[in-house]
Amino acid sequence: MNTLESLWSTLAPDDKGLVAAIITHARDGRVLMLGYMNREALALTLDSGKVTFFSRSKQRLWQKGESSGNVLALESIRVDCDGDALVVAATPAGPTCHTGADSCFYKRLGISGEDLGTIVGEDDGPAPPRHATDPAVELLWSTILARKAGEGMTNAEGKSYVRSLLDKGIAKINAKIREEAEELAVALASESDEQVHKEAADLLFFALVGLAARDLEPAGVSAIVHERHGVSGIDEKASRGS
Repeated sequence: MNTLESLWSTLAPDDKGLVAAIITHARDGRVLMLGYMNREALALTLDSGKVTFFSRSKQRLWQKGESSGNVLALESIRVDCDGDALVVAATPAGPTCHTGADSCFYKRLGISGEDLGTIVGEDDGPAPPRHATDPAVELLWSTILARKAGEGMTNAEGKSYVRSLLDKGIAKINAKIREEAEELAVALASESDEQVHKEAADLLFFALVGLAARDLEPAGVSAIVHERHGVSGIDEKASRGS
């Protein structure tokens, strides 16, 4: 019995052949959205690695992010005790909600007193999530932290480039940041698009190593970016003073 048949046989779909699929963030467990899957949607999810639903309103298969690009990369699936619901852990490529919020569950309801049943607040608005980072950046960051902790050395001699940079200290990291910044500037002026991307990736890598050296998090950078969002760059720069 293949994976699909084995999994589907444990489920108890409703009379329309659907099971509920609760999507959670693979990194922190936040609930992102609720959808429904039939057998074909589950098959496509397993085959493509991208979460796919059956749209009850459009009566067709629907891959999350098929138009927006904000796909959900499958990480794991769990089945509840009754077999009529799935918990799908996924890594989002962008905001999950169509409003631009990272989760569809951003409205908070009052549960007592005069606020009972009314919307009393929002955890996220239409803007992107405050501390969101690109999945590729998260992967790079987690690798840097692992190397800093002495884990996952990939060199044949058991050595790590990240570890060697951290051991040599801020002066060495700063030298690499300056070097890569200059190489990016040269690429922007006269080299191919591919080379520009490569040099930008190199600069990002050393910037993240610098954060790790200072025991700082990329989330702090994201917070500053979102804090400045909607503010004129000219006004923001002027507010810094001399």
